Amino acid sequence: MKGLITYAENTWCPGCGNFGILNAVQKAVKLLEERGVTKDKILITAGIGCHGKIFDYLALSGLYSLHGRSMATAQGMKLGNPELKVIAFAGDGDAFGEGISHVIFSGKRNADYTLVIHDNGVYALTTGQFSPLSPKGFKSPSSPKGTPEPPFNPLKLALISGATFVARGFSARPDHLANLIAEAVMHPGFAIVDVLQPCVTFNNTYQLYNQRVKILEKPAESLEEALKLVEIGERIYIGVIYRRTSQPYHEAIYGNYNPRKDSPSKDERVRRALSLLEENFTPSPLRS
Repeated sequence: MKGLITYAENTWCPGCGNFGILNAVQKAVKLLEERGVTKDKILITAGIGCHGKIFDYLALSGLYSLHGRSMATAQGMKLGNPELKVIAFAGDGDAFGEGISHVIFSGKRNADYTLVIHDNGVYALTTGQFSPLSPKGFKSPSSPKGTPEPPFNPLKLALISGATFVARGFSARPDHLANLIAEAVMHPGFAIVDVLQPCVTFNNTYQLYNQRVKILEKPAESLEEALKLVEIGERIYIGVIYRRTSQPYHEAIYGNYNPRKDSPSKDERVRRALSLLEENFTPSPLRS
């Protein structure tokens, strides 16, 4: 854990659910190291929002991305070097507002990375506007009379899109969450972990989640069962909801090829380019 701490000052609000997620990720990295995944093989990326500060607080390599684009960045990282284990962090507005198309196509392609959703149901960094996951009737600066929109169900959307590992965690259960994240990272394909993360300032859901969350004993055996388990009701199930095996996107494109290791050297690329020019380029006759 000590090796993951950075010099950055933590500016999350006291009591923020993001602390639980940070704690869980630190523990997950330790679990991954025990499984043979060294820190230099873990790459992270994050979008913009309160969640994105986790990038500053983890001493792991990566790229701070744009709003809603951490999922696209993660896919590029994996395609650039398939040996890496890539984790993308995104807020609920970040992922299901600006970035929703990237989530859908990650599932469609079975892109091999882990998406951790900091799900607080609000745009907290910009002072509490309603997000795509805010409950209907949620009062905020952008919906003072209550939002008339029903929320997306993020895991239902992920399941329908084709995600091959779908889980839900709770930031106040960091040990359980750490195991979920480690399992997600080891899964070959698109893995999404939706983390229920109370925002103590604008959407404090600790009491609600403490009363309703229940650890799921085993994953669903079918997609139909999984779609029922991800519903938000009197019971909110946390754990691995669904998983299946399917060829990851990079393997469908490359097979066993790795661009970082197997690409020709610069000198070889220049030689090939010159050879192609010599074979296919016919100089125009000089004009008199």
